[in-house]
Amino acid sequence: MDIEQFVAQTEGEWKSMRSAHSLAFQQFEDVLSEISVHRISQTNSDLKNILNQEKDLSISQISSPFLMKWSAESDWEPDDPNDVASGECIIIPIPTTSDSGLLIRSVGYAESIAAKSEYSFLDDGTFVLKTIYDQSIAEERIWFISENVRCRSSVLKTSEGSGILQTSFSSEVRRLKKG
Repeated sequence: MDIEQFVAQTEGEWKSMRSAHSLAFQQFEDVLSEISVHRISQTNSDLKNILNQEKDLSISQISSPFLMKWSAESDWEPDDPNDVASGECIIIPIPTTSDSGLLIRSVGYAESIAAKSEYSFLDDGTFVLKTIYDQSIAEERIWFISENVRCRSSVLKTSEGSGILQTSFSSEVRRLKKG
């Protein structure tokens, strides 16, 4: 597996069911999400703005940039359980070898700030992502069970890496177009 294959396999509309365990608060959270993943053109203005902020990065170094949008309902919403959290981010893969590289995200997974991550692929095709934020370290894994079903797990650790704050597991099913 390489990053271009992974992005091609990830493109589309997904329904996600995630269960998270917050060790810090000793609570479980169930989240239902709609996720949309679509490649964007290298001429996309938002992509160009991100690249302009990265002084040592050129358009020729990136591969298969994409836009990810999500909308999620959680049973953990404190005020109104019907509130929907949503957002989007541009993700820019920068391969350094055929099975590893860097990812730039306009918004991170664990903290709502721009993030740089290291990615790699295991021999079985599992995508592994590690992101060091200001307050935490996120480690994510994504693997495909079939063409239209994938799983995702994550571990959120303290910034020193000595304690685990949260773990989660998601099963995600591609929404197929009718007709």
